[in-house]
Amino acid sequence: MLQSKGKKEMKASHTDTLIGEGSIVEGQIKSQASLRIEGKVIGDIICQGDVTIGEKGMAESNIIARNIINAGHIQGAVQTKGNLHITHTGKLIGNLTAGSLVIAQGGIFQGNSRMELKSIQNIKSGSSQEESGSDQRNMQQASANR
Repeated sequence: MLQSKGKKEMKASHTDTLIGEGSIVEGQIKSQASLRIEGKVIGDIICQGDVTIGEKGMAESNIIARNIINAGHIQGAVQTKGNLHITHTGKLIGNLTAGSLVIAQGGIFQGNSRMELKSIQNIKSGSSQEESGSDQRNMQQASANR
């Protein structure tokens, strides 16, 4: 019988679970660490870390994760407060909610997208401060040129 000497703290930044090519997993997956899928998952995925779908990976799933990288095929709703990156081989058929979205040339997204309000507010507050500073500089330069 195997016993653990103590609870090992899981870090969301480490890939703890790999679902290899040729494997099929059915059912809900919950993970504290990151997850990489090279096979097929049928069922919801709830991950405190990152989820990476490899080029041959397929997920018929609703996915909630910190960040998601999709180089394979996802069919279902995707939700992340971080980044969703669809590579040139990636395909997402379903709705998404994300803090940031990147789709490489050749990547496919079919569905509705929604940006997290908090991320949008951070972008607006950062850019409005920059814009107001550059607007003031532009106005000063324009006045000096008169």
